[in-house]
Amino acid sequence: MKPLIKPAASLLLALQLLAACSDISSLASTGQSDSTALASYPDAGGEDASLLSAFYGLDDAIPFLASYRICGEFGHQDGMPVVFSKELDLTTMQAGDFLVTLADGSQVSVACATPAPAEDAGELRTMLLIGDFGSIENQPVAVEITGHIISMDGRSNFRGTSVDVIELERGPRLIHAEAVREDQWELGKQATALPFGGGDGCPASTRQVIRVVWTGGVTKPGGDEVDDVERLAYRVFVAAEGGDLTSVVPFAIGDLGDGDNNHELCLDVDAPGIRVEFPENMLTDPREDLNPATSVAVSY
Repeated sequence: MKPLIKPAASLLLALQLLAACSDISSLASTGQSDSTALASYPDAGGEDASLLSAFYGLDDAIPFLASYRICGEFGHQDGMPVVFSKELDLTTMQAGDFLVTLADGSQVSVACATPAPAEDAGELRTMLLIGDFGSIENQPVAVEITGHIISMDGRSNFRGTSVDVIELERGPRLIHAEAVREDQWELGKQATALPFGGGDGCPASTRQVIRVVWTGGVTKPGGDEVDDVERLAYRVFVAAEGGDLTSVVPFAIGDLGDGDNNHELCLDVDAPGIRVEFPENMLTDPREDLNPATSVAVSY
């Protein structure tokens, strides 16, 4: 059996999680009761409400003290990022709104849920679930939303949605891409040191930003941050004149240095992005599982 997580990646994860301290604990929910006041969301229906992915990323591998820093209590060491179709109103999310089904048919609750480390503007669609989600021999197979979790725009209620869980042994893949609104570009922003929510921005000369979301946090094999090697591997297909698609390479990548599952692809062309592709075996999750070849359509 391969090791659950290599030492370099484990150290990186521990530093990233511990650095956030009280900032993370203020975002995490450990409540088990659905506290959403539906009267405050009269337009929230099932439209556009879906779960895009749930990724069993870490089995007993979240550092012990980091789990305490996030959840305020010891003993929760499995991690599972869940990606929603829309950004969430965090005031409506409770840990008890999630139910996890294991391969043997048993169901377990979630100890705490947090958007960290994906907490920058535009990123509040990824929630990290922490708890005891079985083992490599009895893995989680489904995540269901049993409480009323409302989207940021107040129009979607995720209650009743569910998604199959990606197995522990599988590597990360692209699950969502979107054109970033210009008011969220943060051109020239410098990365903050270790705390979450501190990724850098695209260069000032950027003409278009596309945010790509992976099923879980990604780095180079061994835990280092991506650089020009991975930038040159990204392919963005844009709509050229006449309707043909042309492949371009991002001239920079933003949102680095914050340990989350988002990259900002900085483009120096105005033609709208249609699809993003990335080749296999270049990025890994914290367990060192390599990514498959992956692609995703760009939404607007």
